Amino acid sequence: MTVKKIVFVLGATLALVTAANAADLPRRQPVPVYPAEQAPIGKMPIGKSPVGKAPIGKAPGPVAARY
Repeated sequence: MTVKKIVFVLGATLALVTAANAADLPRRQPVPVYPAEQAPIGKMPIGKSPVGKAPIGKAPGPVAARY
């Protein structure tokens, strides 16, 4: 009776490990389909926004009145 249990547990463990290993195998992805026209490459305004331009953590300089 205990031999049957051991064989059953080993078979279930082997099946679980096999299924987990098969799920991790890499699969080829299909090639993306692009439209007929050329994609706009290099048209994004990278670096044109004011994000990251201000000195963070530094107080602004003194404001002097100009007469």
